[in-house]
Amino acid sequence: MVCATDVIELLGNESTARKVIRNLLRKGWLTRLVAGRYLFLPPEYGPENLGENNAVALASAVVEPSYVGWWAAASYHGFTTQKPMTISVATRRQLSPRTLEGNNIRFVKVVERKFFGFKAYDLYGREASLSMPVKTVVDCLDRPDLAGGAAEVARILYGATVDAAPEEVIDTALRMKSTALLQRLGFLADLVGWKWSAALRARLRAAIAPSTRSVLGRATRADGDVGYVAAWGLLVHATEADLLAEVPKVKAVGAT
Repeated sequence: MVCATDVIELLGNESTARKVIRNLLRKGWLTRLVAGRYLFLPPEYGPENLGENNAVALASAVVEPSYVGWWAAASYHGFTTQKPMTISVATRRQLSPRTLEGNNIRFVKVVERKFFGFKAYDLYGREASLSMPVKTVVDCLDRPDLAGGAAEVARILYGATVDAAPEEVIDTALRMKSTALLQRLGFLADLVGWKWSAALRARLRAAIAPSTRSVLGRATRADGDVGYVAAWGLLVHATEADLLAEVPKVKAVGAT
């Protein structure tokens, strides 16, 4: 990543530095992220540089601190085979969405207590900041709208059952301080068949106030929907079959 201020300091003249940056942009050796911030495209990209096709690295480089999360991170970690059309980036300040090298980037302002659980990964020679596996799952439960919706979140949670430790998932979920997240976690873990100990289930349930009601799925209920799930205090506005549609080897009750 290159900042205009760094080039100005290096060359000692703002006019010269701006001219160098313009020439590098014209020749395709820099790509503009935001005003005054660029990504360097190295010589090994070839004599006719066609730009950066590493969308996640581009998204990660726009602002610091930040991390690529939700659906894009779930895809990177192998929790889903789906590739999102828009890459969502967690930030500490609001930024307008933008398109970089043909990639749609959305910036999501995240409150301080939820801004954790990310690190730098090497993506095809580029360093990019992404949420770590467990935090990715928890973020998707927190914001299903940024992870493809309820059915896709069920798929992501199922994908996490292979390697993620339930204790770590619950610890991370509790740190987010969101009752709706905890309710979704409990219900979807049951739905995809993630076996937890009675003690872990009790710990999660104890963190949910008995009178709390949250919704998963559509805004309104339709015929055939799961409806109210007393064990988790959750109103599920989706059918079991729809929620399990993308989950391998798991069938809705009564399905053939």
